[in-house]
Amino acid sequence: MSECTHDCSTCGADCPSRGGSAPQSLRAETNQYSHVKHVIGVVSGKGGVGKSLVTGLMAAEMRRRGQEVAILDADITGPSIPKMFGYTDKAYGDERGILPGVTAGGIRLISVNMLLDNETDPVVWRGSLISGTVKQFWTDVVWGDIDWMFVDMPPGTGDVPLTVFQSLPLDGVLIVLSPQELVGMIVEKAVNMAKLMNVPVLGLVENMSWMACPHCGERIFPFGTGATVQVAETHSLPLLAMLPIDPELAAACDRGEAETAGAGLLAGAADVLQAVCSKKA
Repeated sequence: MSECTHDCSTCGADCPSRGGSAPQSLRAETNQYSHVKHVIGVVSGKGGVGKSLVTGLMAAEMRRRGQEVAILDADITGPSIPKMFGYTDKAYGDERGILPGVTAGGIRLISVNMLLDNETDPVVWRGSLISGTVKQFWTDVVWGDIDWMFVDMPPGTGDVPLTVFQSLPLDGVLIVLSPQELVGMIVEKAVNMAKLMNVPVLGLVENMSWMACPHCGERIFPFGTGATVQVAETHSLPLLAMLPIDPELAAACDRGEAETAGAGLLAGAADVLQAVCSKKA
């Protein structure tokens, strides 16, 4: 293809420079029975840092505030949201589309585990099929009226995060990380991807930050301090919360009690989300 001379009289191409068609948006629409006000992505640069935990706690916090809340589990090959909420029913549908599950506390959710015969069945799919499934969770599920939808994404900057960034109307993302220095470098990839896709980073949540001494209650920081603060300062991002290493919290989520566990741990983060998104409304 020859280089553009910017002389439209000698060129037959239909491009934006001559008033041609603008680039096509990749944004996907929900079905007519879904009305979602705010969509928040929960991402991480690497696995094992507690992204699903933060997703569950954020959803539960918003639900305690009387909001209508949903979780779209976009971690197709490693889904954990249904187990965290003790939800074991399968998804089904009607003439309108796929119906989400509803937890005991009223949080609506969809996950690939709700479509499998057994929750331990592996999802051995190629990237295009995984991305298509995530997109269908947005377009084909009858979400109803939702104030806050949290999208639990797989770690990294691959197909699924790209699909979510391009297809869903994200208000912004929360980035979950742990305190180690190496993680800080990896997190910068997630920050830079969000910037590249013009998606606001609403803040950082540091998990496994500290633990309480069993004798005096003083906070102990087994992985050190400073790495997350440095990342936050470098990118001018707020550090919204520092979550503890809490065996009882982990055990409660394993028992399916995420809705009642960790109350208040992410109250500050929820305040920020409501403040930021209310300005956009």
